[in-house]
Amino acid sequence: MASSVVKAVLDDLDTAPIGEPLRATLRLLQMVTRSPQSVTADDMRAVLATGVTKSQIQDALAVCFAFNIIDRLADAFEFEVPEQGSFDASAKMLLTRGYKL
Repeated sequence: MASSVVKAVLDDLDTAPIGEPLRATLRLLQMVTRSPQSVTADDMRAVLATGVTKSQIQDALAVCFAFNIIDRLADAFEFEVPEQGSFDASAKMLLTRGYKL
């Protein structure tokens, strides 16, 4: 089910089956990523008006920042992205063993 919601969000944020607070947060993150200079105090107030807290906005912005940096570095250094099977195998191992040396 989760993957169908993610797909719906990626396909069309406006019609995806998610709550308005999440939708507003994702719109904000989209603006911050695509044209950060265009984000205004009114944009922040609009997100807060949906019930998102300042702390939640800060957390979302921190995660967005980290992923944007990682993505840009990966592009710059031409990181190779493995096939889905590699991700699945890694996830299975981590779920079984955790982060142990």
